[in-house]
Amino acid sequence: MWKNTCKLLLFDLDGTLLQSDKTISKRTLSVLKQCREKGILIGVSTSRSEQNSLVYLNELMPDILISSGGALVKYGTEYIYKAEFSVAETNNMIDMARAVCGEDCEITIDTTDSHYWNYKIDPKKLDQSWGDSIYTNFTDFSECALKTCVEIFDQNKADELAHKLPESDCIRFSDGYWYKFTKKNVTKENAIIKITEVCGFGTESIIAFGDDYADIGMLQLCGTGVAMGNAIDEVKDKADVVIGSNDEDGIAVFIENEII
Repeated sequence: MWKNTCKLLLFDLDGTLLQSDKTISKRTLSVLKQCREKGILIGVSTSRSEQNSLVYLNELMPDILISSGGALVKYGTEYIYKAEFSVAETNNMIDMARAVCGEDCEITIDTTDSHYWNYKIDPKKLDQSWGDSIYTNFTDFSECALKTCVEIFDQNKADELAHKLPESDCIRFSDGYWYKFTKKNVTKENAIIKITEVCGFGTESIIAFGDDYADIGMLQLCGTGVAMGNAIDEVKDKADVVIGSNDEDGIAVFIENEII
Protein backbone atom coordinates (compact mmCIF):
# COMPACT_ATOMS: atom_id res chain seq x y z
CA MET A 1 0.00 0.00 0.00
CA TRP A 2 2.74 2.47 0.98
CA LYS A 3 5.63 0.95 -0.98
CA ASN A 4 5.41 3.27 -3.99
CA THR A 5 3.90 6.36 -2.40
CA CYS A 6 6.00 7.06 0.71
CA LYS A 7 8.52 9.89 0.32
CA LEU A 8 9.30 10.55 3.99
CA LEU A 9 9.29 8.52 7.19
CA LEU A 10 8.97 10.90 10.13
CA PHE A 11 9.62 9.76 13.70
CA ASP A 12 9.14 11.15 17.16
CA LEU A 13 12.07 10.15 19.41
CA ASP A 14 11.12 9.32 23.01
CA GLY A 15 8.64 6.47 23.20
CA THR A 16 8.74 5.99 19.45
CA LEU A 17 12.08 5.63 17.66
CA LEU A 18 13.87 5.24 21.01
CA GLN A 19 13.44 2.14 23.08
CA SER A 20 12.88 2.44 26.82
CA ASP A 21 16.65 2.32 27.36
CA LYS A 22 16.96 5.38 25.09
CA THR A 23 18.65 3.54 22.21
CA ILE A 24 17.65 2.87 18.60
CA SER A 25 17.59 -0.85 17.90
CA LYS A 26 20.01 -2.27 15.34
CA ARG A 27 17.07 -3.79 13.47
CA THR A 28 15.41 -0.39 13.14
CA LEU A 29 18.64 1.26 11.98
CA SER A 30 19.04 -1.49 9.39
CA VAL A 31 15.56 -1.08 7.88
CA LEU A 32 15.91 2.71 7.81
CA LYS A 33 19.15 2.31 5.88
CA GLN A 34 17.29 0.14 3.36
CA CYS A 35 14.55 2.78 3.06
CA ARG A 36 17.12 5.47 2.39
CA GLU A 37 18.65 3.29 -0.33
CA LYS A 38 15.20 3.23 -1.95
CA GLY A 39 15.14 7.03 -1.98
CA ILE A 40 12.86 7.51 1.02
CA LEU A 41 13.81 10.43 3.26
CA ILE A 42 14.25 9.88 6.99
CA GLY A 43 13.08 12.57 9.39
CA VAL A 44 12.91 13.21 13.12
CA SER A 45 10.16 15.28 14.74
CA THR A 46 10.83 15.71 18.45
CA SER A 47 10.03 17.98 21.36
CA ARG A 48 13.66 17.66 22.40
CA SER A 49 16.07 20.40 21.44
CA GLU A 50 18.51 19.68 18.65
CA GLN A 51 21.38 19.84 21.14
CA ASN A 52 19.69 17.32 23.42
CA SER A 53 19.17 14.94 20.50
CA LEU A 54 22.69 14.92 19.07
CA VAL A 55 23.64 11.45 20.30
CA TYR A 56 20.76 10.01 18.23
CA LEU A 57 21.05 12.41 15.30
CA ASN A 58 24.72 11.55 14.82
CA GLU A 59 23.74 7.88 14.61
CA LEU A 60 20.68 8.36 12.42
CA MET A 61 21.82 11.27 10.23
CA PRO A 62 18.25 12.32 9.35
CA ASP A 63 17.50 14.26 6.17
CA ILE A 64 14.94 16.36 8.05
CA LEU A 65 14.87 17.52 11.67
CA ILE A 66 11.96 19.14 13.46
CA SER A 67 13.08 19.96 17.01
CA SER A 68 11.85 21.86 20.07
CA GLY A 69 8.29 20.83 19.24
CA GLY A 70 8.36 22.52 15.83
CA ALA A 71 10.18 25.73 16.73
CA LEU A 72 13.28 24.77 14.72
CA VAL A 73 13.19 23.05 11.33
CA LYS A 74 16.24 21.79 9.47
CA TYR A 75 16.40 20.38 5.94
CA GLY A 76 19.75 18.82 5.24
CA THR A 77 22.25 21.18 6.85
CA GLU A 78 20.13 24.33 6.50
CA TYR A 79 17.69 25.79 8.99
CA ILE A 80 14.55 26.72 7.09
CA TYR A 81 12.37 27.87 9.99
CA LYS A 82 12.90 29.25 13.48
CA ALA A 83 10.29 30.58 15.93
CA GLU A 84 11.82 32.24 18.99
CA PHE A 85 10.57 34.21 21.95
CA SER A 86 12.48 37.46 22.38
CA VAL A 87 14.71 37.90 25.43
CA ALA A 88 11.99 40.01 27.05
CA GLU A 89 9.30 37.43 26.27
CA THR A 90 11.51 34.64 27.57
CA ASN A 91 12.11 36.42 30.87
CA ASN A 92 8.41 37.17 31.19
CA MET A 93 7.69 33.43 30.85
CA ILE A 94 10.25 32.64 33.54
CA ASP A 95 8.80 35.28 35.88
CA MET A 96 5.23 34.18 35.21
CA ALA A 97 6.07 30.49 35.77
CA ARG A 98 7.62 31.32 39.14
CA ALA A 99 4.73 33.57 40.14
CA VAL A 100 2.16 30.87 39.38
CA CYS A 101 4.06 27.68 40.22
CA GLY A 102 6.48 28.83 42.92
CA GLU A 103 9.97 30.29 42.93
CA ASP A 104 11.54 26.84 43.08
CA CYS A 105 9.69 25.32 40.10
CA GLU A 106 11.93 23.57 37.60
CA ILE A 107 12.24 25.19 34.18
CA THR A 108 14.05 24.18 31.01
CA ILE A 109 14.73 26.39 28.01
CA ASP A 110 15.87 25.39 24.53
CA THR A 111 17.86 27.85 22.46
CA THR A 112 19.37 27.21 19.05
CA ASP A 113 22.69 26.27 20.59
CA SER A 114 21.98 25.06 24.14
CA HIS A 115 19.61 23.47 26.64
CA TYR A 116 19.29 25.31 29.98
CA TRP A 117 17.83 23.90 33.19
CA ASN A 118 17.65 24.91 36.86
CA TYR A 119 17.61 21.23 37.80
CA LYS A 120 17.63 19.98 41.38
CA ILE A 121 19.17 16.66 40.31
CA ASP A 122 21.73 16.43 37.51
CA PRO A 123 19.76 14.79 34.65
CA LYS A 124 22.79 12.74 33.63
CA LYS A 125 22.65 10.98 36.99
CA LEU A 126 19.17 9.78 36.03
CA ASP A 127 19.77 9.12 32.33
CA GLN A 128 23.25 8.75 30.86
CA SER A 129 21.90 9.30 27.35
CA TRP A 130 20.63 12.76 28.27
CA GLY A 131 22.33 15.51 26.28
CA ASP A 132 24.32 18.29 27.86
CA SER A 133 22.24 20.68 29.96
CA ILE A 134 23.67 23.97 31.18
CA TYR A 135 22.70 24.63 34.78
CA THR A 136 21.35 28.13 35.43
CA ASN A 137 19.11 29.80 38.00
CA PHE A 138 17.75 31.96 35.14
CA THR A 139 18.79 35.19 36.86
CA ASP A 140 19.35 37.88 34.20
CA PHE A 141 18.79 35.29 31.47
CA SER A 142 19.67 36.86 28.12
CA GLU A 143 18.81 34.20 25.52
CA CYS A 144 15.92 33.83 23.10
CA ALA A 145 13.91 30.68 23.83
CA LEU A 146 12.66 28.28 21.19
CA LYS A 147 10.80 26.28 23.81
CA THR A 148 10.22 26.56 27.54
CA CYS A 149 9.14 23.65 29.73
CA VAL A 150 7.82 23.98 33.27
CA GLU A 151 7.26 21.18 35.78
CA ILE A 152 3.77 21.72 37.24
CA PHE A 153 2.14 19.24 39.61
CA ASP A 154 -1.21 21.03 39.87
CA GLN A 155 -3.42 21.03 36.77
CA ASN A 156 -5.15 24.22 37.90
CA LYS A 157 -1.81 26.01 38.03
CA ALA A 158 -0.91 24.66 34.60
CA ASP A 159 -4.17 26.03 33.23
CA GLU A 160 -3.56 29.38 34.96
CA LEU A 161 -0.06 29.68 33.50
CA ALA A 162 -1.31 28.80 30.00
CA HIS A 163 -4.02 31.46 30.37
CA LYS A 164 -1.44 34.06 31.40
CA LEU A 165 0.76 33.23 28.40
CA PRO A 166 -1.75 33.71 25.56
CA GLU A 167 0.95 34.06 22.91
CA SER A 168 2.10 30.50 23.61
CA ASP A 169 0.87 27.03 22.78
CA CYS A 170 0.92 24.66 25.76
CA ILE A 171 0.99 20.84 25.65
CA ARG A 172 1.62 18.39 28.49
CA PHE A 173 3.94 15.40 28.23
CA SER A 174 2.14 12.26 29.35
CA ASP A 175 5.10 10.65 31.15
CA GLY A 176 5.41 13.28 33.89
CA TYR A 177 4.30 16.72 34.96
CA TRP A 178 6.11 18.79 32.37
CA TYR A 179 4.30 21.31 30.17
CA LYS A 180 5.79 22.62 26.93
CA PHE A 181 5.38 26.24 25.82
CA THR A 182 6.23 27.32 22.29
CA LYS A 183 5.19 30.28 20.18
CA LYS A 184 1.52 30.34 19.22
CA ASN A 185 0.85 27.94 16.33
CA VAL A 186 4.33 26.41 16.62
CA THR A 187 3.57 22.71 16.42
CA LYS A 188 5.03 19.64 14.79
CA GLU A 189 2.29 19.67 12.16
CA ASN A 190 2.92 23.28 11.15
CA ALA A 191 6.62 22.48 10.90
CA ILE A 192 5.75 19.65 8.52
CA ILE A 193 4.03 22.15 6.23
CA LYS A 194 7.31 24.07 6.08
CA ILE A 195 9.07 20.86 5.07
CA THR A 196 6.64 20.05 2.27
CA GLU A 197 7.12 23.53 0.80
CA VAL A 198 10.83 22.80 0.45
CA CYS A 199 10.71 19.11 -0.48
CA GLY A 200 8.13 19.43 -3.22
CA PHE A 201 5.73 16.68 -2.10
CA GLY A 202 2.55 16.77 -0.06
CA THR A 203 1.71 15.49 3.38
CA GLU A 204 -0.05 12.51 1.79
CA SER A 205 3.42 11.12 1.00
CA ILE A 206 4.54 11.13 4.65
CA ILE A 207 4.21 8.32 7.17
CA ALA A 208 4.52 9.73 10.70
CA PHE A 209 5.09 7.75 13.90
CA GLY A 210 4.34 8.94 17.45
CA ASP A 211 3.13 8.12 20.94
CA ASP A 212 2.21 11.29 22.89
CA TYR A 213 -0.09 14.31 22.91
CA ALA A 214 2.28 16.47 20.86
CA ASP A 215 2.18 13.86 18.06
CA ILE A 216 -1.58 13.80 17.52
CA GLY A 217 -1.71 16.71 15.07
CA MET A 218 1.26 15.32 13.16
CA LEU A 219 -0.34 11.89 12.79
CA GLN A 220 -3.63 13.41 11.63
CA LEU A 221 -1.94 15.70 9.10
CA CYS A 222 0.25 13.13 7.37
CA GLY A 223 -0.91 10.60 4.80
CA THR A 224 -0.53 7.82 7.33
CA GLY A 225 -0.38 8.31 11.08
CA VAL A 226 1.14 5.40 12.98
CA ALA A 227 0.74 5.03 16.75
CA MET A 228 3.16 2.93 18.75
CA GLY A 229 1.76 0.06 20.80
CA ASN A 230 2.92 1.94 23.90
CA ALA A 231 1.22 5.19 22.82
CA ILE A 232 -1.38 6.84 24.99
CA ASP A 233 -4.97 6.00 24.07
CA GLU A 234 -5.63 9.48 22.68
CA VAL A 235 -2.91 8.92 20.06
CA LYS A 236 -4.11 5.42 19.17
CA ASP A 237 -7.64 6.74 18.69
CA LYS A 238 -6.46 9.32 16.13
CA ALA A 239 -3.96 7.12 14.27
CA ASP A 240 -4.58 5.22 11.04
CA VAL A 241 -2.47 2.27 12.20
CA VAL A 242 -1.35 0.93 15.57
CA ILE A 243 1.85 -1.14 15.57
CA GLY A 244 4.04 -2.91 18.11
CA SER A 245 5.65 -1.00 20.93
CA ASN A 246 8.99 0.81 20.91
CA ASP A 247 10.49 -2.14 22.80
CA GLU A 248 9.13 -4.71 20.34
CA ASP A 249 10.74 -3.29 17.17
CA GLY A 250 7.28 -2.14 16.13
CA ILE A 251 8.72 0.33 13.62
CA ALA A 252 11.08 -2.19 12.06
CA VAL A 253 8.35 -4.82 11.68
CA PHE A 254 5.96 -2.32 10.09
CA ILE A 255 8.53 -1.08 7.60
CA GLU A 256 9.71 -4.60 6.71
CA ASN A 257 6.15 -5.76 6.04
CA GLU A 258 4.65 -2.66 4.42
CA ILE A 259 7.46 -0.75 2.71
CA ILE A 260 10.57 -2.85 2.12
